[in-house]
Amino acid sequence: MAGEIEARLRELGIELPVTPAPVANYVPTVESRGFLYISGQISIRPGGEKVLGRLSSPKDVESGRKGAEICAVNLLAQAKAALGELDRVARVVKLTGFVNSAPEFAEQPKVINGASDLFVSVFGERGKHARSSIGVAALPFNATVEVEAILEIA
Repeated sequence: MAGEIEARLRELGIELPVTPAPVANYVPTVESRGFLYISGQISIRPGGEKVLGRLSSPKDVESGRKGAEICAVNLLAQAKAALGELDRVARVVKLTGFVNSAPEFAEQPKVINGASDLFVSVFGERGKHARSSIGVAALPFNATVEVEAILEIA
């Protein structure tokens, strides 16, 4: 039987993708001492939607936000694969977001809001989290955004 969070995802029209295998020498998640650490997820949905390229001007923020939202959906998919049930998430503790951006681009926090807003929409108060948003020169596969997460689990 699907839980509260799965029902919320349906209400929001969010379908979780099948999680891809890692592309390098790492594991997608590590569960340790009541926390789930999720490896960085990029702005490419397995078999579908993607946001690629470097952001360079304020007009690029909306595209970047969409990329961060894709990352958040991928993070949720990894969490579900690891935990079996998203209702086990007690709290979203921290997100770290990386934005493929030109040196003059300074809107990284607005971009990563795409992921933050999605987590709050899905989890409510327990979705509010600490966060970092960092501009970088490049990301794997030319992705626009990569986000990693730390979740407290029950």
